[in-house]
Amino acid sequence: MPNLKVKPSGSHGRVTHVTPESAGWTYVGFDLHRLKPGETASAETGDREVCLVWVSGKGSAKAGTKDFGSLGGRMSPFEGAPHALYIPAGSSWSVTAETDLELAVCSAPGGGSYEARAIPPGTHPALTRGKGTNVRHVNNIMPEDDGAAHSLLVVEVITPGGHTSSYPPHKHDQDNLPNESFLEETYYHRLNPPQGFGFQRVYTDDRSLDEVMVLEDGDVTLVPRGYHPCAACHGYDLYYLNVMAGPKRIWKFHNAVKHEWLLKS
Repeated sequence: MPNLKVKPSGSHGRVTHVTPESAGWTYVGFDLHRLKPGETASAETGDREVCLVWVSGKGSAKAGTKDFGSLGGRMSPFEGAPHALYIPAGSSWSVTAETDLELAVCSAPGGGSYEARAIPPGTHPALTRGKGTNVRHVNNIMPEDDGAAHSLLVVEVITPGGHTSSYPPHKHDQDNLPNESFLEETYYHRLNPPQGFGFQRVYTDDRSLDEVMVLEDGDVTLVPRGYHPCAACHGYDLYYLNVMAGPKRIWKFHNAVKHEWLLKS
């Protein structure tokens, strides 16, 4: 199995490149571009659909024959909800940076007759989940109930320092609906302040997979199967951008039985 942690390869250009082939799985792809003003990132979507997320900064965007103009605006992923842009399979896209720009490219197998569309902040309500030190703040970008994509599910989460997230541990590695769905998942992590660190464990019930990773600013983690809780160390807020996809566009997870009591406390 490939290493479950992918570190950025530099600080400029396409610094992260995860494909189904490099990850050893079937569905999810993830790229991260860091651009200077005037620079452009572009690609053909081929047989995949794409969600572009303006992690920070501004840039003008085109998808197919549509000009979406200037998108973005927040200068940090810790400053509210993002702008995003959905592009279907069989199309193309380009984004030209207007400021320093961090652009995430989330992809999965495409299909259907979906249209390119902008997803501005506030499209979906901001949510707060959990209690006590399990509180985290959620910005849905492409949730399953929007019905506007073939495979992709995309969401951002802010976990305050000293808190846990994706916790109690849950998994979604069985194609066993309505009880559980099979979804591969990537996490793109940022820390505030950026010198901080956190932790993530990816493990299965039988411990045939059991890895604990130190999370630093810019790291991507892969979740091919199993439970995948995160912890943000005191003093450092943890941001992550999740990309999920599988055979069905449904997020149905199974909680770790030993820790499910936490939901009732």
